[in-house]
Amino acid sequence: MKEVVIKILQFLGLALWVEIVTDNPHCTYYFGPFFNEKEAMVAKGGYIEDLENEGAQGIVVKIKRCKPSNLTIFDEPGEQLEFSPMHTFSRQAS
Repeated sequence: MKEVVIKILQFLGLALWVEIVTDNPHCTYYFGPFFNEKEAMVAKGGYIEDLENEGAQGIVVKIKRCKPSNLTIFDEPGEQLEFSPMHTFSRQAS
């Protein structure tokens, strides 16, 4: 039932997402969607840790309602680092 509600919220652009912006590389990442702010807060630590392990610097995190069309946005295409793919839906609490 919860997954159905999340899909509806996502369709309407009302689902919660963790938005992480990094200075180096200059990127924006979206992780989610989440049912509520508590779930997003619990999950954000793992995303931050993964990015730090990949060498990202200048990390700023926001939790917000949105409907991202791209989950990773590289602002400087010539300066991209190699990042491992991250699963965006697997870290939700059941």
